[in-house]
Amino acid sequence: MVRMDTSDAVMARIAQGQELAVAGDREGARRIFEKVWDALAGSGEDTADPLHVVTLAHYMADVQTDPAEELRWDLRALAAADSLTDERAQEHHSSLQVAGFYPSLHLNVAASHHALGQSSEARHHLDRAAQSCEHLAEDGYGRMIRGAVERLRAELGAATVGPWGQSECRAQHR
Repeated sequence: MVRMDTSDAVMARIAQGQELAVAGDREGARRIFEKVWDALAGSGEDTADPLHVVTLAHYMADVQTDPAEELRWDLRALAAADSLTDERAQEHHSSLQVAGFYPSLHLNVAASHHALGQSSEARHHLDRAAQSCEHLAEDGYGRMIRGAVERLRAELGAATVGPWGQSECRAQHR
């Protein structure tokens, strides 16, 4: 049975902001996220709950209008994931594994680098996203992330990454 902690007030507030973002109210979402971030920063970013930081930074990146700011938030989310444990993630939702966060986090960093014209950095993170896709389930979310990896790969004209991280020619996979 999947268990989800609904008593975490910070995650509930982040979810409210994300609902606004999905509904198209990016400014309203950003205001909520900024308030949550200010509260987290008040406790010290280094001591803040990594689940809160990774989740908030991941969503905050999506509501930025400046690609450099988006990258800054994407990198903050990626760094926070490195401090997050499966145990903590599963306290919030029993099905979560930190390894499953990395495909999306690296994909977002890659897309931000691409938007800034930083192709080498974009390819590096795109390769990391592709390599970590093995941790995604074969469900709608997993297909969405894998599809986004392939779309960005096509935009970058990048080689496909094999299961062990070796680049292979796209033509071999047609």
